[in-house]
Amino acid sequence: MHPPRLACLACAFLLAACTTAPPAPKPVPAPTLAQVLSEADVAARAGQYGKAYTLLEKGGSAYPADKAPWLQLAQLKFDRGQYGDAISHALEALERDSEDKVANSIVAVSGLRLSGKALADLSRQNNLNGSLRSEAQELAKLLRASIGDDVLVPPARRTAAGGKRAAASPAPAPAAAPAAKGGADPFSGLK
Repeated sequence: MHPPRLACLACAFLLAACTTAPPAPKPVPAPTLAQVLSEADVAARAGQYGKAYTLLEKGGSAYPADKAPWLQLAQLKFDRGQYGDAISHALEALERDSEDKVANSIVAVSGLRLSGKALADLSRQNNLNGSLRSEAQELAKLLRASIGDDVLVPPARRTAAGGKRAAASPAPAPAAAPAAKGGADPFSGLK
């Protein structure tokens, strides 16, 4: 071979070697749902609630047919007192499993806590009247029927010694909505 041809061939081989792409990195497998739930639980226990929320929301997107990320998200929001968000996420879980007792409980209790707060606020403002009052009374009747008690919050009675208040029955009301801050009974006008 001629030296110029040999040099051309050598350059061609060198150029060909330079233009080949490096091998593509192997894709990292997506985490399993169990891994996502576990990582979110670890983050929540460490007080990293934002990280836990993000992990669970990504888990809900990655596994759209599974209720578990939405249910865990609802529980976290409920535990943090974010009842509106808890209801929203529990409803997502119920779309995937309408019979889930935990999700139904989160919706019911969160709704009661929000309603109790709203009623306490209205009572403080003396604005619980008219159709709003009658609707609240109907809801109180429904709650009484649901829990099997005539009265949602047991009446208090005065003792002979010292005039301190004591509960009329020794057992607390089984499913009464929590009283508003300051001890005000939001259902006192509904008895």
